[in-house]
Amino acid sequence: MYLLENPVLQREMLVNLRMARAFLLLFFYVGMLGLVVYAAWPQPEAQRIDLSNPEASRRLVDLFFLGQYLLASLMAPSFAAAALTGEKERKTYEMLLASPLAPAAVLVGKLLGALAHVVLLVVASLPIVVLCLPLGGVSFYEVLGAYVALVCSIITFGMISLAASSYFSRTVAALAVSYLAILPLALAGIALWWSMGGRMASLRLVGVLTVVPIVSLVAWLVLGRRIIARLLHPPDVGSEGKEVVDEEDELREAVGLVIRRGHFPDSLFAPAKRNDLLEDRANPVLDKELRSEIFSQGTLMLRVVIQVSMFLSLPLMGCWLYVWPQWAPWYVSYVLVFNMLVGPVFSAGTVTSERERQTLDLLLTTILSPWQILWAKLISGMRVSSVLTSFLTWPMVLACLMVSQFWSNLGTVFCYGVVIAVACVTTATIPLFCSVCFRKTSVSLMTSYLVLILLFAAPVAALFFAQTFFERATISEILAPIAQLSPFSAVFALPLDFSLGAEARPANWPVFFGFLACYATINVLLVASLNWLFYRRWRVAQ
Repeated sequence: MYLLENPVLQREMLVNLRMARAFLLLFFYVGMLGLVVYAAWPQPEAQRIDLSNPEASRRLVDLFFLGQYLLASLMAPSFAAAALTGEKERKTYEMLLASPLAPAAVLVGKLLGALAHVVLLVVASLPIVVLCLPLGGVSFYEVLGAYVALVCSIITFGMISLAASSYFSRTVAALAVSYLAILPLALAGIALWWSMGGRMASLRLVGVLTVVPIVSLVAWLVLGRRIIARLLHPPDVGSEGKEVVDEEDELREAVGLVIRRGHFPDSLFAPAKRNDLLEDRANPVLDKELRSEIFSQGTLMLRVVIQVSMFLSLPLMGCWLYVWPQWAPWYVSYVLVFNMLVGPVFSAGTVTSERERQTLDLLLTTILSPWQILWAKLISGMRVSSVLTSFLTWPMVLACLMVSQFWSNLGTVFCYGVVIAVACVTTATIPLFCSVCFRKTSVSLMTSYLVLILLFAAPVAALFFAQTFFERATISEILAPIAQLSPFSAVFALPLDFSLGAEARPANWPVFFGFLACYATINVLLVASLNWLFYRRWRVAQ
C-alpha cells in the first residue's frame, strides 16, 4: 500500500519520468558535470591543472559535491511544491482525499514520486565522482558521507516543499515559500561544509554520517505529521476549491503578522478595495491587479514571506551593517537574492493565469492596447516585489544615520540602492516575458528562476571555478568581463572607505556602469519584445 501497490506513487512515477523534460534535464545535468571533470582532468598541457596534488583533487570534489547540492536544492521544490497544489488546481484534491488510501500512503507516494527524478540525477552522477577517486586526496568514505548528506538534504527539502504545498492552493505560492525556506538552509549547509574542510575533514565526515541523518529524521517526522494532519482533516475543501478568501475572516483568524489595506506601509502594495467608479482614462487592468488579483487567494503567502525574510535578515543586518560595516556588500547581496526569489512570483503568472482561468480572450476583446495591458501587468507585479524588497533595504538607511563609518560612503550606499532598483525591474520584466511565452504558470515561474540564476549567479560561479583551478589560463580572462555584468559583481565593485582602520575597498566604476548599461539594454529589449510578441501572437490571430 505504501510502496509496491501505491497508486499515487505509480502515477507520479509514470507522469514525471516519461516527460520529455525529464530526459533533457538528465542529459544536460550529467553532461555538464562530465564537462567539469573533463576540464579539470590532469593533462600534459600547461592549461590544465595538476590534480596529482591531493589538495587540488579535494577542492575539485568539494566543488563538484557543492554544485550538486545547490542544484538539488533548487530542483527539489520544482517537483515537490506542486504535488498537492496541482491536485487543487486541477480540482482533483477532494477525489484524492476521498480515496481509500491512508494519508501516510498519499504522503509517501507524492514525496517519492516528486523526488525520484532528483535522486535519479544524483545517482547518475556517481560514475563521474568515482572517476575522481584515483586522483587521490579524497577517500571512498568521504564520498559516501557526502552522498548521505546530499540524499538526506534532498528528502528534507522535499518535505518542506510538500508541507508548503499542503498549506497553499497555488503552486506559485508554494514554490515561493519553499525557496524562501530552503535557500538559507542550503547556503548554511554549503558554508558549513566548506569551512570544515582540510584538517577538520574527519570531523565533518562523522557529522554527515551521524548528526545530519538524525536532524533530517526529526525534520521528516515533524513535517510528516503536519502534512498527514492536513490530509486527514483538510481545512481547504468543501466549497469547490473556494478560490476567493474573505479578507475580514482571514484578518480575524490570522496568527502573527496581519496585512491591513488602510495602514502604511501595507497600503503601498495592498491598496484599499475600490467602492466607487474608476476615473476617466484609468487603466482597469492595473486597478484590478493591485486591488484584487494578488490577494484573491488570501494573504498567507505574503505574511509568510515577510515574516521569514525579516527573521532571517535581523542577524545579517546586525552583523553586516552595524558590527562589521565593511561587509555591507554581503547584506546587499542577500537583498538581491531575496528579490530573485520574490520578484518572479508576482510577475510569472500575470498572463498565464489569464489562460488558466480562460479569461485571456475576454481581455483581448477589450479596447485596451497591448501596451496598456502589459504596462499594467508589469507595474502591478514590480510594485509588490519592490515594496517587499524595500523592507530589507530600510536598515541600510538606518545604518547611514547610526553608524558613523557610512557617513563618508553615502554615495556608495546610494549606488547600492540603484543596483537593487535595477534588479527589481529585471526580476519583474523577465518573468513577464516568460509568462507571455509559456502556457502554464509553473513552467513560466521555473523558467524565470533559471534565467535569473544564469544571468545573476552563473557568471560569478563560473569565474570562481576558473580562478580556483585555471588561474593562469585564458578561460579566466574570458570569463572575467562576463562575470562583471552580474549585480553581485557591481555591488562588490563599489568603493568602501572606513576611517577606523578597516582596509578601504577600491572602486571599479567601469563594472558598475557596465552593469547599468547592460541591464538597461536588456530590459528595454524585453519590453519592446513583449509588446511586439503580445500583438503578433494574439491580436493578429484574433
